[in-house]
Amino acid sequence: MKVLLSKEVGGPDTLSLEDIPAPDPREGELLVRVLACGINYPDVLIIEDKYQFKPERPFAPGSEICGEVLAVGAGVSGWAQGDRLICVTGHGGLCEQMTVPANRSFRLPQGADPVQGAALLMTYATTIHALIDRGHLQAGQTLLVLGAAGGVGLAAVEIGKALGARVVAAVSSEDKAQAARDAGADEALIYDRAPFDKAQSKALADRFKQAVGGDGADVIYDPVGGDYCEPALRSIGWEGRYLVVGFPAGIPRLPLNLTLLKSCDVCGVFWGAFAAREPQRNAQHVAQLMEWWQQGRITPRIDRQYKLEQGGEAIQWLASRKAIGKIVVTPG
Repeated sequence: MKVLLSKEVGGPDTLSLEDIPAPDPREGELLVRVLACGINYPDVLIIEDKYQFKPERPFAPGSEICGEVLAVGAGVSGWAQGDRLICVTGHGGLCEQMTVPANRSFRLPQGADPVQGAALLMTYATTIHALIDRGHLQAGQTLLVLGAAGGVGLAAVEIGKALGARVVAAVSSEDKAQAARDAGADEALIYDRAPFDKAQSKALADRFKQAVGGDGADVIYDPVGGDYCEPALRSIGWEGRYLVVGFPAGIPRLPLNLTLLKSCDVCGVFWGAFAAREPQRNAQHVAQLMEWWQQGRITPRIDRQYKLEQGGEAIQWLASRKAIGKIVVTPG
């Protein structure tokens, strides 16, 4: 089978397409044919040894897949050859076949698009956990979403609307603003590219405040970080919740006096650890996502699709921060 391997530390250009034997499923595992592999920001980091998890080389990047069961390992029940599933793999997805843990796999609904399925779990499961468990978002509240045209950003817009919130989307271009509006955002704000000096930071804070309204944002969803963090935090409402999701723009230094003045919470969101620690609650969230997906209330937006041999290009495009929605590689 073909697999795209990281054999040395470096960028997407260091990945190599190779032939290796297909694996056998061990106890508790399923062997699947990979139908589609979603590309996420951890894939950018993991090949450069900048992610918190560092697999032993050689390994394939690719952190979530949609697959079709080819064989069932010992001790596995409820799965049969031909079943389709989605699964977060952490790495390994950029290949034609792989093994996945049966107890961390979710059945793909009948007739559902495998490409959209491969774009669902990491972004939407992260976001539903963030908004419900960490942000306690309620109907009628105001949600400010930074980076609102990326995979997790669009997921936050859609889930925010599904939960009944007023959603303000912050993005870096008009094309991205339109994508956020198409996903249901009530208002879209276009910000400049960082870095910001003190005056620019204050001006952006004023724009955030105007967009969210006089009472401030009840919840701020930040998968961006960097210089966008402080201006956004200045727009938070009394006892608001600031959700820390990611740092593609850099890890910010937060002035903690703002948290005192607003009596607000700064909440970390680590969905992978939540899913491992509380699998039943995570499964309930995934079931809700499946229901919304089948109802058309959420729809993963696919920006581009690539073939397996173009997996490096897929990761590079995501790293450029130009993507609107998700990037998916289809090995078949």
